[in-house]
Amino acid sequence: MPWRVLQTMTTSKRSKASPDTPPVVPEVPLITFPVVAIGASAGGLDPIVAFLGQVPQESGLAYVVIQHLDPTQKAMLPELLQRATSIPVTEITHHVPLRANHIYVIPSNADLGVSKGRFVLREPLQPRGHRLPIDMFFQELASELGELAVGVVFSGMGSDGTRGMQAIKQAGGLTLAQHPDTAKFDMMPQSAIAAEVVDLVDYPEKMPEKIINYLFRSSFLSLPGREPNGRNCLHEIVNLLSEHTGNSFTDYKINTVLRRIERRMSLYQIPTMEAYVPYLRDNPAEIDLLFKELLIGVTSFFRDQKVWEYLKMVALPQLLAANPDGRAFKAWIPACSTGEEAYSLAMVFHEVVAGINPPSKYSLQIFATDLSADAIDRARQGRFSKNIVSDVSAERLQRFFVADKNDYCIKKEIRNMIIFAQQNIISDPPFTKLDILCCRNLLIYLNAKLQQRLIPLFHYALNRDGLLLLGSADTPGHFSELFVPLITSTRLYRRLDNLARQRLPTYFPTKVSLASPPTTSDTREASMPGKIQAHVEQLLLQKYSPAAALLNQDGDILYINGRTGVFLEPAAGKANWNIHAMAREGLRYELPGLIKQALQTDGLVRLKGLVVKDHMGQSVGVDLTAEALSQPESLSGMVFITFSSVPLAPEARRSRSPNPKVLELEQQLAQARNEIQAVRDEMQTSREELKSANEELQSTNEELQSTNEELTTSKEEMQSLNEELYTVNAELQSKVDDLSLVNSDMKNLLNSTDIATIFLDSALRIRRFTAPATQIYKLIQTDLRRPLSDIVNDLDYPDLETDALEVIRSLVFSERQVPTKTGRWYNVRIMPYRTIENVIDGVVVTFINITESKLLEAQLRQIQSGSATGREPGGSAS
Repeated sequence: MPWRVLQTMTTSKRSKASPDTPPVVPEVPLITFPVVAIGASAGGLDPIVAFLGQVPQESGLAYVVIQHLDPTQKAMLPELLQRATSIPVTEITHHVPLRANHIYVIPSNADLGVSKGRFVLREPLQPRGHRLPIDMFFQELASELGELAVGVVFSGMGSDGTRGMQAIKQAGGLTLAQHPDTAKFDMMPQSAIAAEVVDLVDYPEKMPEKIINYLFRSSFLSLPGREPNGRNCLHEIVNLLSEHTGNSFTDYKINTVLRRIERRMSLYQIPTMEAYVPYLRDNPAEIDLLFKELLIGVTSFFRDQKVWEYLKMVALPQLLAANPDGRAFKAWIPACSTGEEAYSLAMVFHEVVAGINPPSKYSLQIFATDLSADAIDRARQGRFSKNIVSDVSAERLQRFFVADKNDYCIKKEIRNMIIFAQQNIISDPPFTKLDILCCRNLLIYLNAKLQQRLIPLFHYALNRDGLLLLGSADTPGHFSELFVPLITSTRLYRRLDNLARQRLPTYFPTKVSLASPPTTSDTREASMPGKIQAHVEQLLLQKYSPAAALLNQDGDILYINGRTGVFLEPAAGKANWNIHAMAREGLRYELPGLIKQALQTDGLVRLKGLVVKDHMGQSVGVDLTAEALSQPESLSGMVFITFSSVPLAPEARRSRSPNPKVLELEQQLAQARNEIQAVRDEMQTSREELKSANEELQSTNEELQSTNEELTTSKEEMQSLNEELYTVNAELQSKVDDLSLVNSDMKNLLNSTDIATIFLDSALRIRRFTAPATQIYKLIQTDLRRPLSDIVNDLDYPDLETDALEVIRSLVFSERQVPTKTGRWYNVRIMPYRTIENVIDGVVVTFINITESKLLEAQLRQIQSGSATGREPGGSAS
């Protein structure tokens, strides 16, 4: 069998013996053969049948069919699939072992897993409409079998199977999807294809051969150490990747690179690397595919839940507590893939800060980078399929996501915390002055030499007491003096302040490291002029810059520079940061015109010679300038106002003699000012009312959004129910076709016997009859369900109904020879009618024409009677 070699290789990989211990019998894995998991939903019955119809009886593989089934109905799928193949098809029961050359079908209303070579059935955790049985089984199969796992996705709605295919591909297994053009519902295969986790897209009937060829070939691929010129071929492949993509893989673990190359070779049935190298040269698209194969990354929201809980409950609160006055934090996530971990960190930080008063004094800027441009593009979109419900709680989904037709979209407040960029961590400069660095499950793909370079780099990039989060299989290695673990099980470390590691490592291949790093004294001397300049500039701003305020177009104060207490004062009542309410007497009525003029004019607008009274009642001379800003873009549309104190003119200090005309004008002016102030107060009240109305509208909008999410959930449940009903309908249609065929066979059988037969139910109503029966009873097709006694007949058998009822009662058949009014004779046999469940449900009456036999019998009697009359008693024949 072709799997002997593959089984031997798998066994040797999974069992290790120490050279210092005596040889022991290695533990043989319970599953040493490949398992093909087939996921389907609505419209999936036909492709499953087409697939299994082409599977050889002795393929050496096991097949598991997972379909979305109605939890309230018993599945008919095993019976239907058994007709398409001679391989045994069985419905899975709990803890049954997997065996090669068998087909297994998931039961209804159960989640399926696999552990230690046996199936595990569980009660569904998710409500109906949110279950993802295909993803669940695919992921457990990938964890259990690794390279021996094969995932296939057929027709169906939704995206179930995509995450599972990703896990299978990451584990080194094979993934296939039905060609979308042949699927009745192409959403499931399209989702897997769009996620770039599918190795082959093909027609269902062609897949079995390709799966077997791939698995058979992959077990005979030569490694570079055994293949002639293998090392040279591997070196040439790495060079082609470097020339075509600009990225080198020389520091990746050789076994990782080899496994990825072997997968691509197996898909094209290329036996040696010497043949694969020219294929790469002639097909640049294959180099891109191999590059993506090497960059395959599996990520998910809140992977390793324990880590994120500790980060939320302990590590992040400690980091914030160390900065009680508030601070802008920075984080870096290299190898972020499609962004799930970056968004997870943003959500956790948002949750921690939300419990602090005020929360606005803390912020986090996350830099998420990856080598793959496609992964970065997908991460920037912030759109994720509906199957993230298995990783993200319902509370977080409602709080941080907006439900779309087929996806969940991350909310803007979380998206704005993250900057995504393409970066090569090996050759590009790192981000520095970080508080959090999250590098999970990247180091395991790199060789020890590169790991020894990256750990000091992480130390250099982090601030003092910064947090380093590594993957479950990663450690700082020999650099224990740089990081201290917080809890060993979480792989969360705190940076130690090691003075020997303060600079960027000189071996880091960046432009910075090409020059010799400056000494400590040089650094201090070089940095002094910059510090002096900053101090001088700060001193000048404090002593010589005028008081100023930055306003929006409504007059709300956004920023204040210098001492403005002489010109502005807080208004009484509710806190109000509007300049019209805060301006002191003497400025209050001039400011509106000045601001309006500035917004309508390019350049500075000046207003000189104003007099304002300070809090002591003293008069102060003021010059005002206002300018509408257009640059930078962030300040566009705002107004910048400066206040300059000037000496009062002597005539302004000198008291004037009262003038009746002046007094009248002053009274009119005061009245006008009071009216203006009243109008301004009304406008301010209107603004507050409008603001309150806006808040109510926002609240209504949130309620409508919540209602929309509930409707979306109901729609998903209806869609799931529709899928299940479609599957049930397909099964029932298959049953109907079978019953129709059986009905046709039975009808032809009965008619071919040429025996008059009538089927009666328990009430002696006609259920069915054959064509010859119409010669005895005057039957037509519309007589079905009518009592037999209502039908005119030629029989001289008035007790037929009585005998039929007696047969139903006693279960003993009755048989009589009955004449007809036309001189024919019939042998009438009445027998009980038994259903498949062995229940008596009527009688079957057959009429066998014995007229000819009766005529012969009568002739025979007549002959015998004549012979007896012609012979005299005691005489002899003449």
